[in-house]
Amino acid sequence: MTDAPAERTPGGRFPIDRRVREGLRAAIVPVAACMLALTGLTAWASAGAAGSPPQIAAGNGRVILPDGSGRDTAAFFDITNIGGADDQLTEVTSSGVEKTLLSRRESSGLGADLVRAAGPVRVPAGGTVTMSPFDLSVTTRTKETRWQAGDMVPFVLHFRYSAPVELMAVVVRPGS
Repeated sequence: MTDAPAERTPGGRFPIDRRVREGLRAAIVPVAACMLALTGLTAWASAGAAGSPPQIAAGNGRVILPDGSGRDTAAFFDITNIGGADDQLTEVTSSGVEKTLLSRRESSGLGADLVRAAGPVRVPAGGTVTMSPFDLSVTTRTKETRWQAGDMVPFVLHFRYSAPVELMAVVVRPGS
């Protein structure tokens, strides 16, 4: 019959002080990581960056006057997010046009550009999205009424997290 090792109790268990010591050693790394993360989050929140929602401002709305007898055209806006979190432009609507579609112009490599539907458009925190005829735009189809340069057309920009933004776009001649 052999004797049990000195570090175990007669029931084959480690003494309580050794178990406590080993448990404390195992807990040091996760506790230290949590403390470091908490310190970083506290500094971030104290700087005012935490929890700041997106704040959207939009303007400089323009709609290109359709040429000839066509009714299809495009609208453009400048969208600025002065908040601390990203947002997404999800849709553009208007009572002044028949239909709207967020679209993106892409080079086909064959001389003619392609216009494709764009999904939600990211509006970065502290950034601006500037729509243009060469990239992102709102493809529209006018109603039967004919526009003239200088007319105003109402639009509503819809966002994932922010309230809708209502604004007017001025009808401009192509190239202006």
